[in-house]
Amino acid sequence: MKDWKPTADLEALRLRANLYALIRKFFAKRNVLEVETPILSAAGNTDPNIESFQLQFLGPVAAGPGIRWLRTSPEYPLKRLLASGVGDCYELGRVFRNGESGKRHNPEFTMLEWYRCGFSHHQLMDECAELVKDAMHLAGRRATIRDVSYRQLYQESFGFDAMTADEGELRAPLAVYGIDGDALTRDDWLDLLMSHLIQPGIPANRILLVYDYPASQSSLARIRQGEVPVAERFEIFAGPLELANGFHELNESDEQRERFGRDLGRRQRRAAIQPPVDERLLAALPKLPDCSGVALGVDRLLMAMQGSERIADVLAFPFARA
Repeated sequence: MKDWKPTADLEALRLRANLYALIRKFFAKRNVLEVETPILSAAGNTDPNIESFQLQFLGPVAAGPGIRWLRTSPEYPLKRLLASGVGDCYELGRVFRNGESGKRHNPEFTMLEWYRCGFSHHQLMDECAELVKDAMHLAGRRATIRDVSYRQLYQESFGFDAMTADEGELRAPLAVYGIDGDALTRDDWLDLLMSHLIQPGIPANRILLVYDYPASQSSLARIRQGEVPVAERFEIFAGPLELANGFHELNESDEQRERFGRDLGRRQRRAAIQPPVDERLLAALPKLPDCSGVALGVDRLLMAMQGSERIADVLAFPFARA
């Protein structure tokens, strides 16, 4: 066997260690507490676009459900801590997503997730951009920051209103790709416009902050009513790499239960696995303080710092060599 060596070189391994030190210093200065939460959970992720790994626990029945799920994010237990009064907190650790493998994906990867009480999604977006810019400086890179609403970005890129355009307008710029769209929703077309046409054109030295997403893409974010309702959500890109996804967090358990139900309905129509809903999260949500939270892919950030196009370049041992 000849593939026993790491795919990341020593410089990349040192850069990761230095980035971890920078992250911990960044949050220590802001009095944000580092915490640790379970990797195995009795509940899975209902998101139709994310698949969880499931495992069988062989211990006593009294310990709880035998089927356990590897976390796709530490979000749910972190919110339970927030609801218990822990205050501003973050976790830096490993998460797992089944089926995600490729140049920019590894089934096991490192996520940084943090929550700030009393922050709007705009305040947290700016703090996240500051951390990304500090990380780029650590690698000797400079980057400019631009913030733009989702609606404005699509208007600039395609000349239509992403919130109101019909599906035909959304499909037209993608015609060259010959995509079979029979099973695709309106949100799927919006996502394809982002991944195929917008992201590739973001300059390598640009940190792009996109905020106020369509209400249909709210996930766990609050929806702000208006002429056109929007999800108080943001995403951050470093060049073409998607780095972070953040929300002004929903704290209404009934609304969140309905969203989980819609997710499971979509999964059922796709004949996908139906993970159990996290009842402990739903019980905690009414006590969740007004806060915003964000999840950032650390391996993707390292790729941006190194100017690399392959996630394997920043991992000691990717999935194929694990």
